[in-house]
Amino acid sequence: MLKNLPMVTSPEDKKEGEGEIILEEEEKNNALNNPKNKMDVIQELVALIEAVQSIGDFRRMQRKEAHSLVRRLKLLLPLLEEIRDIDTRIPEAGMTCLCNLKGAFLAAKKLLKMCTEGSKIYLALESEDVMIRFHSVYEKLNQALDGMPYTEIGISEEVKEQVELMRMQLRRAKKRTDTQDMELAMDMMVVLSTEDDRNADSASIERLANKLVLHTVEDLRTETVAVRKLVKERGQNTETNKQIVDILRKCKQIAGLEVTGILDDPAVPKALAKCPSLAVPNEFLCPITLEIMSDPVIVATGQWYEKNNFPLPKKEAPRSSDNSNVEQNNEIYSVVQNLSSNQLEVQRKAVRKIRMLSKENPENRILVAKSGGIPPLVQLLSYPDSKIQEHAVTALLNLSIDESNKKLISREHPIPAIVEILQNGTIGAKENSAAALFSLSMLDENKANIALSNGIPPLVGLLKKGTIRGKKDAVTALFNLSLCQANKARAIEAGIVAPLLHLLEDKNLDMVNEVLSLLLLLASNSEGREEIGQMSVIETLVQFIKEGTPKNKECAVALVLELGTKNPNLVLAALQYGLYEHVVELENSGTNRGQRKANSLLQLMSKSEQNS
Repeated sequence: MLKNLPMVTSPEDKKEGEGEIILEEEEKNNALNNPKNKMDVIQELVALIEAVQSIGDFRRMQRKEAHSLVRRLKLLLPLLEEIRDIDTRIPEAGMTCLCNLKGAFLAAKKLLKMCTEGSKIYLALESEDVMIRFHSVYEKLNQALDGMPYTEIGISEEVKEQVELMRMQLRRAKKRTDTQDMELAMDMMVVLSTEDDRNADSASIERLANKLVLHTVEDLRTETVAVRKLVKERGQNTETNKQIVDILRKCKQIAGLEVTGILDDPAVPKALAKCPSLAVPNEFLCPITLEIMSDPVIVATGQWYEKNNFPLPKKEAPRSSDNSNVEQNNEIYSVVQNLSSNQLEVQRKAVRKIRMLSKENPENRILVAKSGGIPPLVQLLSYPDSKIQEHAVTALLNLSIDESNKKLISREHPIPAIVEILQNGTIGAKENSAAALFSLSMLDENKANIALSNGIPPLVGLLKKGTIRGKKDAVTALFNLSLCQANKARAIEAGIVAPLLHLLEDKNLDMVNEVLSLLLLLASNSEGREEIGQMSVIETLVQFIKEGTPKNKECAVALVLELGTKNPNLVLAALQYGLYEHVVELENSGTNRGQRKANSLLQLMSKSEQNS
């Protein structure tokens, strides 16, 4: 049992002020003692508001919060303008508030710049940590305005009410705890857990790249620069940075770009190594690889290789691809026509060919759809031939990687036929049917359609009796479906909890994080919470917190926290298995999210102990 628990402080409190600009005491004193400095501080504050207004194009995950912060800063302009127009000396308390407000503005500017220039992968992976930073800025703004002598300064009642309303909004915003984008979180876990090149996994990578807007060469070039800067600042060997680099590598790989040397500085050929004083202009660095170009179009310096005797590789004559593109288009159109052939063997060869073509590259997926290939493929799902069914469902899986194709497929109502294959198809067909349902369930309307087509029970069946690959596909599909509240109850009724708990002990599956995340979703349902909250499960979770990977620990502590919040007895039970010391260790050395969850769990432990 717990005795004399120390006061719990969050990891964010420990890091308070770290990396932020803090005003020196001497600067504050100067501002307080010199009346002229009132105008200087006001001008700086107004300039900072104008600066943050010019920061735009915030990252997707933080866009809403960033725009809200900018809007709240702008609400302070009337206050600053009234103070600026007052001729009398500002009281010491007022100058102190203004100086503190400058520190809060600088912190806000730094955070907003990170949300527009920082690594998209980092901002998504650490979205909760970034939200904590927003809350920290809100707290700084509130504290800076606390004690503002409105009456002594002569601030109008209208402006005072506006500022106090803004402060109330800040307090509400700080209390709000936005959850992770769970679909995005699962995609990241799937991408980080896979090492093979199976196309279902390629679908997750492409979907993740699209969500993060990392699908063009320019997107990936900019992200590479941002990741290099991040790693340089934070160190290469942190768990988060390793994950960021891994995701970036896979996004570049799926886009067909070079993936080696992601963290290397722009490469300089050996021939230039003997010329350390020669600075290579940015214009000569390839925007894709960030390496030196062999044939730059613009020579900004009017010199380059001739003066420095640098031999360039010989340029190969360009190859025309027009003919090959026409041939490819004609081939795909011809194969699509054969899907509707009256001859079984022609149909079988055609659907197999479409399966292979749709796996190869994004262009083929678009061409198959434009050639009218989706309707006949959906019809072939019900053809009484197991191989044709398997090829058809796999081809649709491949095609559904493209977002527009996903919608086109859904219009043909394929879900009942896919569920039928999931129930009665070959092993390979069952696996790819589960993966196809996962892909299609990215559209919210399909989450309900899959459940109404009785798709959840056979997915649970695949959890119980499927191959390793099949179980992985079933977990990811069920996770996506369980994002819909009504589907949680359906999954629990179908018996999902028992096989999930069994999978936690399966060393071959290597999907502990995904299983724990799915259990966390189900634990928000009262019946699911009751099934999951067994003593044996609590003991298993404590073992993961003790011995698991950093991500295992993070997911396990989040689940214990969810269970214990609704049932304090489970917290007391976990303490009997030695939970406390492992959570303390996690609070000090876990992932950012793991530290936050550990901190919350320590507070819950303290409360449970006091009430026991």
